[in-house]
Amino acid sequence: MIFNAHRLSAEELAAVLADPEKVGALFQGDPDDLDLDLDLDKAWHGLHYLLTGDTYEIRGDAGPAVLGGEPIGPDLGMGPARLLMPDAVRAVAAGLDAVDEATLLARFDPAAMSEAEIYPHIWDDGGDEFDGYLLPNFTALRDFYRAAAEHGDGVLLAVT
Repeated sequence: MIFNAHRLSAEELAAVLADPEKVGALFQGDPDDLDLDLDLDKAWHGLHYLLTGDTYEIRGDAGPAVLGGEPIGPDLGMGPARLLMPDAVRAVAAGLDAVDEATLLARFDPAAMSEAEIYPHIWDDGGDEFDGYLLPNFTALRDFYRAAAEHGDGVLLAVT
């Protein structure tokens, strides 16, 4: 299961809203050939946990960053993609900007993450899961939302 996200300009957003089936084409196929704006690989669940303190519930301003939005389009294997409208994107971007490395590190508890069965089940392997995996993916997530907010874009999220 990997996480991908795609920014939608006003025109793309209108097209997706008019025909939700178009969402499938944005996420199906070889990921190397798709025009996706963000690939968090398997770090998505760990990031969601660090941002919300929960396995799947969405909490706080940054909470919708990974699993938020309204379902739209066909099932992509792990359910349909989720759509965040531009106002929600701006709120998430502001929420992510309020989170710093120290906050994330304080929330990083490998034993608790393993107990909660946070995918991909690597948290207590004794490796560099925080600095080498979660933190770089958090930075990419924050930068993605900043850019989307600055351009007034909507965002499609998918775990496939």
